[in-house]
Order: sequence, then C-alpha cells, then structure tokens
Amino acid sequence: MIRRFGSIFTVLFLLILGNGCSVSRHSRMAATSFDNGEYFKSIAEYRKIYTKTKDRDKKAEIQLRIAESYYKIGQYRQAESYFKSAVNKEPTDKTILLRYAEVLRSNGKYEESIKTYERFLTYMPQDERAINGISSCKTCQAMMKNPTLYKIENLKEINSRWSDYAGVYPGLIETELVFTSSREDATGKKKSSVSGEYTADIYRSVFNTEKKKWDLPKRIDESLMINTVEEEGAPCFDKSGNNIYFTRSSSEKGEDAKVGIFESTLISGTWGRPVKMAIGRDSLLAAQPSVSREGDFIYFASNRSGGFGGNDIWVSEKTGESSWGAPRNLGPRINTAGNEMFPFIRENGELYFSSDSHVGLGGLDIFKATPDENKQWKIENMGVPINSTGDDFAISFYPGEEKGLFSSFREGSRGDDIYSFLLPPKSYGVEGRLYNKETGEQVEGASVRLIGTDGTMLRLKSDNASFRFQLKPGVEYLITAFKRGFLNAKASLTTVGLENGKAFSVRMELTPVDQPIKIDNIFYEFGKWDLLPESIASLDTLASLLKENPTVAIELMAHTDCRGNDADNDILSQKRAQSVVNFLISKGIQQGRLTAKGYGEKVPKTVDVRMVKIYPFLKKGQMLTCQFIEALKKEEEREICHKLNRRTEFKVTSSEYREKFKE
Repeated sequence: MIRRFGSIFTVLFLLILGNGCSVSRHSRMAATSFDNGEYFKSIAEYRKIYTKTKDRDKKAEIQLRIAESYYKIGQYRQAESYFKSAVNKEPTDKTILLRYAEVLRSNGKYEESIKTYERFLTYMPQDERAINGISSCKTCQAMMKNPTLYKIENLKEINSRWSDYAGVYPGLIETELVFTSSREDATGKKKSSVSGEYTADIYRSVFNTEKKKWDLPKRIDESLMINTVEEEGAPCFDKSGNNIYFTRSSSEKGEDAKVGIFESTLISGTWGRPVKMAIGRDSLLAAQPSVSREGDFIYFASNRSGGFGGNDIWVSEKTGESSWGAPRNLGPRINTAGNEMFPFIRENGELYFSSDSHVGLGGLDIFKATPDENKQWKIENMGVPINSTGDDFAISFYPGEEKGLFSSFREGSRGDDIYSFLLPPKSYGVEGRLYNKETGEQVEGASVRLIGTDGTMLRLKSDNASFRFQLKPGVEYLITAFKRGFLNAKASLTTVGLENGKAFSVRMELTPVDQPIKIDNIFYEFGKWDLLPESIASLDTLASLLKENPTVAIELMAHTDCRGNDADNDILSQKRAQSVVNFLISKGIQQGRLTAKGYGEKVPKTVDVRMVKIYPFLKKGQMLTCQFIEALKKEEEREICHKLNRRTEFKVTSSEYREKFKE
C-alpha cells in the first residue's frame, strides 16, 4: 500500500504495480500520472476530467482511480465515498472490495468492514489479508477498551505541517533525536507528484534543558553529504552514534528510481561522504534500515523476489569490513501477503515492525516480534495507544529502556507526526543472571523455573546465562535454577503489597559438584571447635541448600593453617568439621548424608580467579604452602594466606542419596 512516505518508500511499491487500464485520449495525462505512481497529481487531474465526463462507465472508472489514489497515500476518509460508489457498481477487479473493507476498518466502521471482507472472501476464500482483517475488526474494539500502560505525546515542537517521521536517538544521546521530514526548507525544492510534499531530508533536534523543550530542527548536515536534492530518510545509528545508515532514492530521466541504503561516519563533527551498502548481490531495492547493536546484522524492507507479498522484512549478516551476505527473508510469521515495513531491532533481540496485514486496528500497525526457545517469532500487536485506526509506524527505542519514538497519522495529527512513548514503572518483571558460585563465571544453558502462589508454573532455558519473567501483582514467587553438574539454586520474591511496578534483578549462584566449596563466615573460638554465633547465617544457608537438593550427600572438610603442631591441627580440624555436621543434623539434615573430615594443614588452598581479583599479589594456580607463605616479604600478605588456609569446605560425595527410614 502506498502511503505518504515520499519516493524513498513509494518506489518499493511502484516497481510492482500492474499496468493501468486503457483511457481515452482526453484522460491520458491523468492515467499516466496514476500509472507512474504520481497519486497526488493524478487526483487533481481526474477531478478536472470527472466534471467534464458524461459517460457513466467512464465516470465510474474515474471515481475508482480517485479512490485508489487516496487509498495509496493513506487518506482513507477521502477514499471511502469514492470506493463506496465503485463497489456499488460491481467492479470486475474484486480487490476493490478488499481496499474498501480496509478503508472502512481504518475509519472505525467495523461491522460494515466485516461484511465487505466477507463479500471479498466469496471470491478469494483463502485470502490472508481479508481473514486477518475480520479478526482485526472483532478484536480492535476490545483493544480500544483495554489500552496498555504506555504514555504517548505528540512532539509538537518538532513536527511541522508536512510529513515528519522515523525518529531515532543517535547512540546513547537522550537529548538529541534525528528524523525524516519533507518540510519546506528541505534541500530538494520540488514537490513530489506522489505525495504533494517536498523531497525529504534528514533533520536533527536537540532538547534544550533550560527551556525544557526541543529546539527548532535543522538539517543534519549543510555540506550536502547526507542531504541532497534526492530523497533521504529513515535513519538509524550504530551503538556509538557515529555511524549513520539511511535510505536514499535517486533517479535518472527515463529510468526507474533506485532505492538503496547508505552509510556515513561522523569524523571530527563532520559527516563523511556516504557509501552505498552492497547488501547481497542486489542492493537496488533496500530501504528503512535497522542495524543490530554490534553492527553485525542489518534489517530492512524490500519487495525483492522471494518474499511473501508487497514489502517484506529481510536481514543480512556482515561478512567483512564492508561486505554483507545474501539477504534472508524473515519468513511467514513476520511477513504476510500485505506489507511489512520499518523494522527496528533492539539490543535484547526483539524486532519491531509495521504491517497492514497482521491483525491490527487499521492502516499500518506496529508489532513486536520476540524469538521463542525454538527461535520462532512470536508476534504481538503493541496495542492502544501506540496503535490507532490510522497509520502507525517507524518505532524506535532508547537503548535499554522502555521508551522511544514512533510515527503516526492519526486523529489529531497534521500529517505524519512523531510521537514519544514511555512505559511507566507500574509493571512487574524479573531479570536474572546465573553464576558459578566458586569461579564467578556465568553459567549458560541452565533451566529456570518460576512458581507462583497464583498457580504460575513457567520453565525456560536461560539465554546467555540470563533469564526474564513477567510477574503479576499480589503474588509470591519462587525461582529455581538447575543444570547437570551443579546443585540447584533458588531465589524468592514477592509483588504482594507493592503499589508501584517493579523490575526485580536476581543474581543466582549455582554450586558446582566437582570441586570443594568454601563456606564463608564460619568462626570458632581460638584453638577451639565451638561455633560462634556469627557462623549461624552461613550454616543456615548450607542447610537450606541441602534441603533443596535432597539426594545429595556431602563431606564437611575443616582445614587449619600450617602453624602449630601437626597432630594438634588434625584433631582440631576434625572436631571443627564434626561441629558443623552436628549443627546441620539439628536443622533436620539426615546424618547419613553428612561426613566430617579434618585435614589439618595437609591440603593448602589453591588460588583461583576470584581470589586473584581480591588479592592481586597472588597468582592463579598457586598453592598456599608454608614454604610459599614464609617467602612473602610483607607480614600482611603472609597473614592473608594463613587466613585463606583456615577454612571450612564441603564437597559432594553422592548425588543419588536415598533417605533411609527405620522400621
């Protein structure tokens, strides 16, 4: 569907339009404009011809062309009456019914729209656009009544009476935004015969913190590097904000317009000469880029062959310094028989795009696509107020936050306007990361389960050692993580009593079973084996760990430093290990799962990565023998090593323990 986005985007559709029907000599100019996709111009020409035409069939044909033209540029209210007249005359081209149904839906006339979709389906029973259109009509009223928590605002200080759209933040700069506009001071001074607007340029505006408003937008450069007399727009940036990617449309007389993605780098405050990106072997039809955070993937819209309909979303992977692999279509879960446009890839892997054929409110809606465990896309409509019955498109997010910009031509807009959005913190969720308790390294591939008092039972495989769950208000939750080779770990949290939303952050440490594990903060009186009160918290944690892992048996190991008599150290360490075992038994741990072993000074501590971070004078793999310690020149370093040797540890001796009961 052609809209008001200027020749950068309309050319993607123009290249797949069919030939216009034959017209009389007197209307040839209007027909030529229509066939060339110059819809704004064709409307004016057809209106002139209509008043002078007496033949009823010719008048019906002209009405249909005017309706199509208004439809193509997204002016649905104007298109409705013309389509209605054409539909009443039983047009040969039944796709007119589909157009009319879409216009009715966009104008909020849902019942009438459903009837028209159903009428179209009698001719095209399996048409995906009509089926989704009926679903949209049935669900959009519910969406209107149940808006999301997003707050939106029209950025009136930036928007003009012309089209302003595709706003983005450059890198991590929150007080600056870059966008596309066809306002009067654009570099290209001629108006588009497609949209009736000036050729678009890329603009920049800075937020004035003193005045608390956006300054008057200016073209992003005055050197004619980025902005030219051709059409530029739909910018995006890499994470640094120093590399811009944008679309440029250029045409030579007698040739089709060429649409491509260009890249430019900011050096000492000046943008370099843009270079057209070679995306695959054919870079002719590529627009609306979005580059992944690391710059290794680029997503874009194209109607190239191999797609599913009009415009599809494609992705290409970087293969060299300036080379990209063959574009890959994102498949039928995202792409439809209609048009998918304006992709935006977030740093968390979520993909956002606009579509006129997925179930939505009307016109273009904005959708969120999230990859599931099987790397299949799950599609979700962003809902009201992000979406409306008008065109909603070109969403972008500020990195790491639930706020950003989108474009819309809705009631209250003067044309395509830029809106800001923000999700207030009245939502609940938890993000967690998994670590090896001993090494501090991340643990990947673990399974994580979420259990709630409301009956919630969710399970997922951690991605890059992290996990995320959405939570509900008024619920207590238990999170458990487990992986072969580690003891289970758990964390608990609650949303009970929270008036405001909250994003929980959880660090979960999984205990490996293939090496001794130090129990921190275990204290005894000097030369004795009685546990001091300060030890209770750590031992309670160990008791809980054993209860969470009921099939595990362990050996409690106590160690002394190398000072004192060997025999005395052996006896002391054995009694200290037994003190810990006795404590655990008192906490309900079955005696058969516990073995006490005192090692005295026989097993000096071996330095690991975590110890090196705390004590830089040590090296990984160093064994803290008496010989090594005595060779240290500083008394404080010697004392640290003795302290590290004085420790209580445990190791897993079995993971298949079965509780025994007395007869």
